[in-house]
Amino acid sequence: MGRTLVGRTPGIRLNTEGRAQANAAAAALASASLAAVISSPLERATETAAPIAARHGLLVEVVQELNEFDVGDWTGSSFADIDRDPHWRKFNDARSLTPAPGGESMLDVQRRVIDALLALRRRVNARAIAVVSHGDVIRAALVYFLGMPLDLFNRLDVAPAKISIVDLDDHAIVVRQVNGDTAQPAA
Repeated sequence: MGRTLVGRTPGIRLNTEGRAQANAAAAALASASLAAVISSPLERATETAAPIAARHGLLVEVVQELNEFDVGDWTGSSFADIDRDPHWRKFNDARSLTPAPGGESMLDVQRRVIDALLALRRRVNARAIAVVSHGDVIRAALVYFLGMPLDLFNRLDVAPAKISIVDLDDHAIVVRQVNGDTAQPAA
């Protein structure tokens, strides 16, 4: 990772730094009363979710709709190579309109993750859950909940194993935290 667009490539596991970040996120969520820990199916996500689930005596539940953004033909490409592709520049300038070649559009990603989160919300009936996914997927959800245009989603910093908190209830959606190091209690 880092110099290559891995997308949905299977077998990408957490390195030492990633495991430390996952453990830090688990520690930050230790006092939260979680009803479930939900994850993308990719190994790096389930490995991030595992220490959170373990602290709460829960199993990690995999939800396919939380999967990484499908970057299609760009999967496995170096950023140096795709930086020269005019479609890559168009894709980054207008994510809402430009799908990855052979992959998804960001609008498709946003639709599937929002549908999944709203279904999870109905299922857990207002109890807290931890959801582990990927940067672009998390940004797509956050910009939706913040009412921001999808094309501005890169304005949000979503770093590995950081904590964003969104309250979804029958009356309102409240974004309480974006990209935090701790789990802030509800106001």
